[in-house]
Amino acid sequence: MKSMRSQTKLKRLAILVLPLFLIFGCTSTDDGTDWQLVWSDEFDGAEGATLDQSKWNFEIGRGQNGWGNNELQYYTDRSENVSLDRDGNLIITAREENFEGANYTSARITTQDKLEITYGRIEARIKTPFGQGLWPAFWLLGTSNSGEIWPQIGEIDVMELRGQQPTKIASTAHGPGYSAGNGISGDYTLSNSRFDTEFHVFAAEWFTDKIDFYVDGFLHHTVTKEQIENAGNEWVYNDPFFLILNVAVGGNYVGSPNQTTRFPQTLIIDYVRVYSE
Repeated sequence: MKSMRSQTKLKRLAILVLPLFLIFGCTSTDDGTDWQLVWSDEFDGAEGATLDQSKWNFEIGRGQNGWGNNELQYYTDRSENVSLDRDGNLIITAREENFEGANYTSARITTQDKLEITYGRIEARIKTPFGQGLWPAFWLLGTSNSGEIWPQIGEIDVMELRGQQPTKIASTAHGPGYSAGNGISGDYTLSNSRFDTEFHVFAAEWFTDKIDFYVDGFLHHTVTKEQIENAGNEWVYNDPFFLILNVAVGGNYVGSPNQTTRFPQTLIIDYVRVYSE
């Protein structure tokens, strides 16, 4: 395992970014890994400004079958649903409103074709929304260059949360034979706080043979290649993935909003950073 991790950076982290970027800084984790910052968005900009579209894409619409999950929202690129604030944050806002045949709007942004990652440390500092039927997530999805579809392309959920359970997040790996309700998941629960009342740092450290998931620097869940292959399934995490941030409304994972849900609700992202060994 040590010899695999000492491979060159090109083998350990393949990143496609347009345009090219510089290395900005470094950090280290408790296991002694020195991570070099290779990409980030700090979301600095004027209040109401839009995203840096050299880094991010907007996904628009209701998706097929509610994005495959019976979700209720219509994703837009409007400033009402996604914009910067003047404090260096990205705000994704879920609203209750009639729009293009849907009763809710929100936003979903990706780095597809702009940042595609194979191995490394991926982290974001986030404050979540609250309420029945809210479903915020910070995750990665595999590219589909050869025509594969989900779950063969793989999915890495760094963080997802049921808005009605503001003290608990889940981190999950999905692939063929271990997807949807059978994903390899680990929960992390706060004892004296909530994810919607203050910021927390969510991270995944992705290697050739395992993925470690962290909350505020605490390793809470690990998925290994050996674990997956011993179950007779395929490890699908050696190809490029891209980042996604979104807030869904309703869907199989959380259920629908009810009379206790208050809108608008916001997912606040201080930064997103990607590191290489």
